[in-house]
Amino acid sequence: MAAVVRTVLGDVDPVSLGRVNYHEHLFQISPLLPGDELDDETASAQEAALLKSSGFEAMVDATPFGLGRDPQALARISASTGLAVIATTGRHRDAHYASDHPTRSWDAARLAALFVSDVTDGMPASDDAADGPRAVGPTGDPVRAGMLKGGADYWRISPFERTTLLALAEAHRITGAPIMVHLEFCTAAHEVLDLLTAEGVASDRIVLAHADRDPDAGLHLSLTERGAYLGYDGFARPRTRSDAELLALTASVVAGGGGDRILLGGDVARRTRYIAYGGMPGLAYLGERYVPRLRALIGDDAADRMLTANPARLLALSA
Repeated sequence: MAAVVRTVLGDVDPVSLGRVNYHEHLFQISPLLPGDELDDETASAQEAALLKSSGFEAMVDATPFGLGRDPQALARISASTGLAVIATTGRHRDAHYASDHPTRSWDAARLAALFVSDVTDGMPASDDAADGPRAVGPTGDPVRAGMLKGGADYWRISPFERTTLLALAEAHRITGAPIMVHLEFCTAAHEVLDLLTAEGVASDRIVLAHADRDPDAGLHLSLTERGAYLGYDGFARPRTRSDAELLALTASVVAGGGGDRILLGGDVARRTRYIAYGGMPGLAYLGERYVPRLRALIGDDAADRMLTANPARLLALSA
């Protein structure tokens, strides 16, 4: 079977994706982010259009189950803007879910069944009714997820998070969908890989989000040597790491032979940081202000691999 990437409007050839922003959010509601909800379809569509005009043809919407996903709106936005969107299922790290969230009582098998259904049959129209009607796109087809996601805390994998990772491994074995794992400052990266690979997930089917929060090129090369992808998505956050630091990190990892394992994204993820919601710097920042500096530093070939070849390789559903 030919490899495919599963978008909200159907399966596509990986090479057709073009330039991919591997990590953004068009919809997100979390108790960790009061006042920063992304919940306005019109504004999110405008922001998606800004992302496309900045030079991207595709994006991963990295909002997993239970945090304000809106699959039908994603499909409408994709259709209206021409931006390919890969939706996400899974469960984020522990802190994003209220103490009474229904999935806190679910075991790995029940979670895996939900994740598999989201990828193969389609996501529910509302996560508040996981067994309710399926989301449908503009043509009436189901809106399916193409990415699995979990998360780990700072130097800790809680029982909640471990259960999620075990469920993701099971869902991956069944669907072949890639796995994104949120890391806190790139801690527990090897431990996450150890857990998932012990469950039969190859490291080259995993992207470690926020790896650049610890700009340690030696650590990053040790992760790429295992085959894992590194999610670099901390741009425009000078309170943590400046763009200059991240440019230097990227150049070091490329020089060390890890350039084929880097993905670029923005993870802007706040209404107060989206132009269409009245904030800044917006989803266009990566394409308009960071990527040109990256190209000048490492060259077009290396930058293009991060934007096109690397995400196409990761996002293709494996047999």
